[in-house]
Amino acid sequence: MFDERIRPGDTIQAILRRIGANDQEIIDHLNQPAGLQAQRQLRAGRSVLATVHADGRIALLSLPIAGGDERYTVERTTAGLESRTNNPATLATNIEMRSGMIHQTLFGATDAAGIPDSVATKLAEIFGTEIDFSSDLRRGDRFSVVYESMHDRGMPAGAGRILAAEFVNDGKRHTVVLHQDEDGADTYFTPDGRGLSQAFLRYPLEFSRISSNFGGRMHPIHKRWKAHKGTDFSAPTGTPVKAASNGIVEFASGQGGYGNIVVIQHRDGYESAYAHLNGFAKGLRKGQRVRQGDVIGYVGSTGWSTGAHLHFEIRVNGVARDPMKIALPTTQPLGGSALANFRRETAPMLERLALLDRPPVARAD
Repeated sequence: MFDERIRPGDTIQAILRRIGANDQEIIDHLNQPAGLQAQRQLRAGRSVLATVHADGRIALLSLPIAGGDERYTVERTTAGLESRTNNPATLATNIEMRSGMIHQTLFGATDAAGIPDSVATKLAEIFGTEIDFSSDLRRGDRFSVVYESMHDRGMPAGAGRILAAEFVNDGKRHTVVLHQDEDGADTYFTPDGRGLSQAFLRYPLEFSRISSNFGGRMHPIHKRWKAHKGTDFSAPTGTPVKAASNGIVEFASGQGGYGNIVVIQHRDGYESAYAHLNGFAKGLRKGQRVRQGDVIGYVGSTGWSTGAHLHFEIRVNGVARDPMKIALPTTQPLGGSALANFRRETAPMLERLALLDRPPVARAD
């Protein structure tokens, strides 16, 4: 099974060439209305899944549908090519366990461990409240992850949720496990019951390179020294941008040099802003309540911008603060009977993590 990340400007033909597929019948099938619609929704950074025979024919091809978890799947059967649109609710789910070690980059290590890109991206998102992945990674850092593996009629169809994960960074152990919060929503908690859902994501998009930090800089358009009140993330046009924390949309429109911008109000005087967007998530409007991780827009280059990137700000009582350095708020930890229930229900996943952390047993010769 290939898990091929979509690149900026990719066509389905280019993707199939990279994975060694040579299947004109599949191309013809994808050029029918439903397939064309799926092709128009390809977005850089997401994954195309494919199983390819040795002769280049495709057994299964699964394309992501932008803005959601649904996928358009084409499968070769004894009766010919069959296509369908499915979502996680219709798929069979298995549990996968993987671990790895950092040698150079996070994605290099997860590739070596056989972990899908979507899971690696979610790891960076989850631990982004604790670890700055642009500067904090160390050679020898370790990670373990327990996640859902989705199957469609017995064929791999991508990865689902991360159920538990651990990252040892510079000797410090960070552990999370998935559990439903009091509102019934999936939330990541530490083993002692501290929720992470209200912590801010320092990376509100798929893990990417920081192109400009908070602070003074020479403005690339105005050619003069100017305060830079946020962090810029270089990313391809169309990359999904996610809400950094739960909140209410205060503004979603064009605003001068910011171009298309979304501003979200959070609790305790916190506010986040996402600028230079190519467009907004379908239906996004002022007053709408969003949860951490919801897609709110897509990377672009609107306003005073010289290239595709996300300008991300965090403001506290109206004052801009450095998103990479500010101490971010967290939820109150679980207590009493809620904590006891949490510990009982999450124990099996934490035991799986413990198994991954154990060194292999040496065999006697």
